[in-house]
Amino acid sequence: MTPQKPRIAPVLLTVALDLVGFGIVIPLLSFYAESFGAGALQVTLLMAVYSVAQFVMTPVWGRLSDTHGRRPVLLFSIGTTAAMLTLFAFAPSLWVLFLARALHGAAAANISTAQAYVADVTTPADRAKGMGLVGASIGLGFTVGPWLGGELAGFGHRVPILVAAGLSLLNLAWVAARLPESRQPGAASDAHRRTLDPRSLLAGLTHPVVGLAILLTFVAVFAFAMMESTIALVAEHRWTWDEADVGRMLGVVGIIGIIVQGGLLGRLARRFGEPILVSAGYLSMGLGFALLSVASGAELWLGVVLLALGNSLAVPSLNALISRATDASEQGRVLGVNQSMSALARAIGPATGGVLYTQWFDGGALAAASVMMFAALALSVPATRRARSSHA
Repeated sequence: MTPQKPRIAPVLLTVALDLVGFGIVIPLLSFYAESFGAGALQVTLLMAVYSVAQFVMTPVWGRLSDTHGRRPVLLFSIGTTAAMLTLFAFAPSLWVLFLARALHGAAAANISTAQAYVADVTTPADRAKGMGLVGASIGLGFTVGPWLGGELAGFGHRVPILVAAGLSLLNLAWVAARLPESRQPGAASDAHRRTLDPRSLLAGLTHPVVGLAILLTFVAVFAFAMMESTIALVAEHRWTWDEADVGRMLGVVGIIGIIVQGGLLGRLARRFGEPILVSAGYLSMGLGFALLSVASGAELWLGVVLLALGNSLAVPSLNALISRATDASEQGRVLGVNQSMSALARAIGPATGGVLYTQWFDGGALAAASVMMFAALALSVPATRRARSSHA
């Protein structure tokens, strides 16, 4: 519905700005930590502590966004992000780096809250398109952010981090001035009482659609995290690539994500339905991971395209399925649980990928990711039938 589009646009810009700031830090994180004397294990833990803290706190932010509104949660999250990035830039010691990174992760509620915001202002028929636009905003951030961080790193490590903090302040001003509240006052008072009961969480996870969709999302994010932790090593060892080559590859992944999620996903969902897109996406990701695990020539680019295409189809479609199967008063909490499980996958996926890389073969993490995606595809088929019949 056209009246809804102005309400979606501000939150999409919020997500894009947040992810550009997040992505800026990625290329220089390990180098910055090493300047404080961090070893390889400490660098890995610094990468993981953000997702661990996010895993713990995201459901809390989802519950608070249901009871107190999306806008206050976004304002607090963005403000804390700006403060923690500033602390990270001027940290006097390694333990302060860990503290800033952990608090940054604990306050990282933007994506799940933005998804709940989109769910508030879209109809069920437009839900996949709305989630796809959120995904496109994420893709834009991850495409621009790492490139910008790499370029700015030539001026010293603090400069890109402070630019990221400045973007967060700009984002804070944008939300304060332009983003209206999407929740109806008092709409989630009953939900708040229910979310205090652990049985409500179990009820959501055992829902025939929601529980399986959260599991399938976890598998996809876990597999993708294993790839992210080892692809640069594979590129250097097998393909003799440098950092610029890896950056271009990740840029291709981001651009495909923007095209699919920003322009094609809504039409595909209307034509085929989200469950079919989930299955097609998992098939594409499985084939992409398999190709990358053994590729030594030009075929690796086919693997990259298949992987990016599959991820862009499956993950936002799963988010739409979760949202459509969830009561309006529970949107923030359930999407928060889903985001929290994704954070857990991002926390343990890189370590698992590193073990497979060192103990099996250089493409071991990619091969394992392929197996996981085909197993998830087998799980998604009955869910496809169930979801289609429930919405027939």
